[in-house]
This record gives sequence, structure tokens and C-alpha cells, in this order.
Amino acid sequence: MKLFEHEAKDIFRAFNMPTPPGGVARTPKEAKERAAEVGKPVAVKAMVLAGKRGKAGGVKFADSPQDAEKCAEEILKMRINNLPVEAVLVEEKLDIEQEIYAGITIDRNERKYVVIGSASGGMSIEELAEESPEKIIKRHVDPNLGFQPFEARQMAIDMGFRGKQISQLGSFFLKLWNIVETYDVELTEINPLILTKDGRFFAADARLNIDDNSLFRHKGIIEKLKREPIEQNERERLATENDMAYVELEGNIACICNGAGLTMATLDAVSLYGGKASTFLDLGGGADAERVEKGIEIALMYPKVKAILVNIMGGITRCDEVAKGIVAARNDGDITTPMVIRMVGTNEEEGQEILKEAGIPFLKTMEEAASKVVELVKEAV
Repeated sequence: MKLFEHEAKDIFRAFNMPTPPGGVARTPKEAKERAAEVGKPVAVKAMVLAGKRGKAGGVKFADSPQDAEKCAEEILKMRINNLPVEAVLVEEKLDIEQEIYAGITIDRNERKYVVIGSASGGMSIEELAEESPEKIIKRHVDPNLGFQPFEARQMAIDMGFRGKQISQLGSFFLKLWNIVETYDVELTEINPLILTKDGRFFAADARLNIDDNSLFRHKGIIEKLKREPIEQNERERLATENDMAYVELEGNIACICNGAGLTMATLDAVSLYGGKASTFLDLGGGADAERVEKGIEIALMYPKVKAILVNIMGGITRCDEVAKGIVAARNDGDITTPMVIRMVGTNEEEGQEILKEAGIPFLKTMEEAASKVVELVKEAV
């Protein structure tokens, strides 16, 4: 579950983490009122669950309540990453000496949390890692001991801070860790964490993602926020409603499979042959014709999709049901997107016969199918 910045900051403040004074506004008039309450120049920020909102024009600065009202009016009309902006956060504009990055996430290769810090904040940590990896300080957390105070202070030292700033910055890292432990957090970050010219630290931004699998332990948060746990687009919503695992990626080949392991292997096979997946779509076990047809329909809704690879290993999933779903999808819709099919397992021969009668070709190995779909995409470009 992704939290909006103002929701994350409510949690930050509950852990005594300094944040700029301000409040949420859902209308330009409310933004004017929030700015008047602050009584100083303010930042007006779009509340949207999307990255790089600043580059999209979703962050503006105002010297007066009247200016804040105008800024809010402009921002509330925007869509960022195709998401509507329904609220803004109006808070004091800080007198910045330095922008810092602080965050904690999961390193799945190490099977540990990793604390990340950099004295160069204010930009994407991915971009910073690529351009200046030496500026990023990382420390993995021993799952048996947790993140210790001396480790937090060492993070600050390694980032180049001295004197009382070591304990001040170390305190921020410790509080982030306490939030991670308390709320089963997958990712939390402050970018930027501001050091002001008078020597104080403030969380000028806040990102907090709670593990969906732990939400049964945090029902109070969901009740308080009074919204759905996940902000979803139409394709993601349909997949959720139909009990499918669906993730959108940056490529152009939709991979539709049954089982997360097989889907991941299919993505790897596509990559091996020089392609890039646009879609991870796991139909789940026992998928019938209707589910297969719906999965293809959802995959085709994503504009980036240039080809579909259906890779099925039939166990409790019957290949004849999958074939019926594929044929129905083709017959019911005006599908011009090429599809590559590979099916093995339960009722394999029956499924292949159904595809033959419909004039839909199929392949017998995942490698052949991955190579073929990549070839089709390249030919179409």
C-alpha cells in the first residue's frame, strides 16, 4: 500500500521526525487558507502516487496566500503519470543549505533490509547510483539485531557529516528504521531530507510503502485513510478483480502464463532473445477459458504491448480450456496484435487441436516461443 506524502508525514511526525509546517488542501481556497496559516512562503505540491512530479510541474512555490491559491488551481487541474491530482500539500518553503537522501528498502538478493544515504539528495536515487555511485552509502541490517544507533551514526559520518550533525542525522535513520519495523514497510525514503541554513534537519518529502501482505496487521491505517490499499489504473484494477497477478513493465511484449515462477522464467527467456516484457500476467492455477480470454483482454489494453506470448504449463490448468480462451479472445475482438502460443501438460493434444482448427499456430518449447515473439516485434518496428 502506497501512502501519499501527507499521510506518510503524519506517521513521521508520530515518530517525532521534524517536517515542515503546513497542511492538505483540496481546493484553491483551502490552499490559500493553509498558506495563511503557515505565514511564510510555501511550497504547493501535488498529492499523487507517482514519481518525478516536480519535473511534471506538480511542485510550485508561492510567496503569498494569493499566489498559493493560483498555484493550487493550476496543479489541481493536472494529471501526472495519468493520475488525477485531487489534493495538494501546502507547507513552509525551507531555507535550504543542503539536500540529502535517506531511505530504507529490501535487498532481495541479500534477503535483508538495506539503509541507504547520500549527501547528494534531490534527484532520483537510481540516476545518482548510475552517475555517481561513490556518493551512495549503504548498510545492510542484521535481521537478528536490527539497525543499531552506532550504525546510524556511522552512516552520517560516511556521508561526510561532522559534529552534532552526526547524531541529528543518525536520529533520522533510526526513526525511519522504527517506522519500517512498526509498519512492515517495503520502502521508505526522504528525498530530499533538508539541512537548513540554521542547522536543522527536516523531512521535506516522504515516501512510505507498506507490504500488502501485512495489511491484516494494520487495519487501523486503512480505516483511518478511508481509501483502497492500492492506487490502481484500470488494467490493474481489472486484474485484481479477476484474481490475476499483473505488473506493468517498460517493454512491449506481454507475457501471459500460469504461475509466478513460470511467468518470471518467461520474462527471462524474452530478455535472453533480445526482447523486453511489457507485462507480467499470472493467470493463476486452474484458469478456465473465460479467465484466459479476460487476461488477453487486459494485456491488450496496455498501449505499449506490440505482441503477446502465452506460455502455459498445464497441471490443474487444462490446455484445452486455455485454447478455447485464446480462440474466444481472437473471435470476440478485433485483434491485430500478434500472439505466440506455447502449451504443454494436461489435455495438451486437445488444446493444440483446438488451436489448429482455428488456424492459430503454436510452439512446443518456451525457448522457441520467446525467440519467435521477439522476432515478430522486431519485424513490426
